[in-house]
Formats: sequence, structure tokens, C-alpha cells
Amino acid sequence: SKLLLKLLATATDGPFDKVKKMIKDLIVKLMEEATEETEHKGWCDTEMTSNKQTREDKAEAVSTLTANSEELTAKIAKLSNKIAELSDSVSEIDAAVAEATALRSSEKVKNAKTIEDAKVAQVAVAKALTVLQEFYTKAAAATAFAQQDPASDAPATFSKPYTGMGGSNTGVVGMLEVIQGDFARLETETATAESQADEEYTKFSDDSSSDKAVKNMDLDNKNKDKTTAESDLLSTKKDIEATQVELDAALLYYEKLKPSCVDAGLSYDERVRMREEEIE
Repeated sequence: SKLLLKLLATATDGPFDKVKKMIKDLIVKLMEEATEETEHKGWCDTEMTSNKQTREDKAEAVSTLTANSEELTAKIAKLSNKIAELSDSVSEIDAAVAEATALRSSEKVKNAKTIEDAKVAQVAVAKALTVLQEFYTKAAAATAFAQQDPASDAPATFSKPYTGMGGSNTGVVGMLEVIQGDFARLETETATAESQADEEYTKFSDDSSSDKAVKNMDLDNKNKDKTTAESDLLSTKKDIEATQVELDAALLYYEKLKPSCVDAGLSYDERVRMREEEIE
């Protein structure tokens, strides 16, 4: 019956059908929102986890690099002090050797002159002794001024040989012999002292040269270590700057994530519960 069909159509399009459709549309919208929120929650969880890991890694890297930078700075300062000490030591060795060389040269010239003077003096004294000994020998062999019939008051010494000052140990011959011995002893002692001084100077010079070589080698190694440390420090500072830029970027991104992923009011679980209740 067309009338019944029309009546049926009229009844189907009643007010309650519109309400049902509106409710269904609302439910669909809520379910779409739930789907979108679930997807957003998953994205937030992924981004927040990744961002947190990045922030922690970069912060730890900056801390480690900063500690390395401080350690390298302290190492460079220590090496600089050691290099200064070694340089001063080498300068002191050079100064000591130069002073010892000057003293040795002066002493050598002085000792050589003393030895030469002693030799010349010994020759001169020997000649003087020869002359005096010949003189006193001839004088002792000569008879005193004697008379065939000397007067009773003539000096008794005139009957003895003339010996002058040569026969006594304290006489001029004895004195010259003592002087000759003194010059000979001076020559021997000076030569011995010169030999000992030259040996000591040679040993001092060799020891100083060896010590200087060791210090120069240590100085060279310290300079190389310092150069390496300075290069490492420069590289570390660049790494700190680059890592800090990455950390700042991660912190900035975190601030951008917070409004929609952290500071969203209700928790995700609470929002899901309330939406399910609303749909129900």
C-alpha cells in the first residue's frame, strides 16, 4: 500500500532518528579523536624518549669534555712549569761550565807561569851555587896569609884557610840550596795541582755535558707533549662548542614538545577513561 509505505517513511524520518544520527556522529568524532590522540601519544612517547636520551647523552658528553679540557689545561700548565725549570737548569749548566772554563784557563796560565818561573829560578840558583862552590873550594884550598916568623901578636886566623860564609849550613850556600829545594817543590806541587785541576775540570765538563744532554732531551719531550696537549685542548674546546649547540637544540625541542606532550592538563590515561565514559 502506498499509504502504508508513506506512513512508514514518515515514521522512519522522525525526530529520534535525527538524534540517533547526531549521537552516532559524536561517537565517531570522539573515536576519531581517540585515534588521533593515541597516534599523538605514540609520537610523543617516541619523541620524548629520543629527546631525553639525546639530552642526557649530550649533557654527559659536555661534562666529560669539560673535565678533559680542565685536565689538559692543568697538564699544559704543569708542562710549562717543567719546561721553564729545565730551561733554567740548562742555562745554569752553561753558565757554570763557562765560569769553570774561564777559571780553568786563568788557572792554567798562572800555573804554567809558576812552573816556568820555578824552572828558571832553579837554573839560576844552580848556576849561583856552582859559582859559589867553585869560589869556596878555591878559597879553602888556598893557605892563609902566613909569615916565616910571625909576630907574637899576629892574628891566629891568618894561619888557616879562608872559608868565608860557604862552610856553614846557615851560610849563603845552604840558603841557596834551601831556595833551590823550595823552587823544585813549588814546580812539583804546581804541576800536580795543575794535573788534578785539569782532571777535575774535565770530569766536571763531561758530567755537565751529559747532564745537559739529558735535560735537553727531557726538554724536547716536554715541548712535544705540550704541543700535543695544546692541540688536544683546541680540539676538545671545539667539540665542547659543537656538543653544546646540539644540547641546546635538544633542550629547545624539549620546550616545544612540552605543551602538547607534557603540559596537556589531564594525563593520557585519564583522558582515555573520560572519553570512554563519554562514548558509553
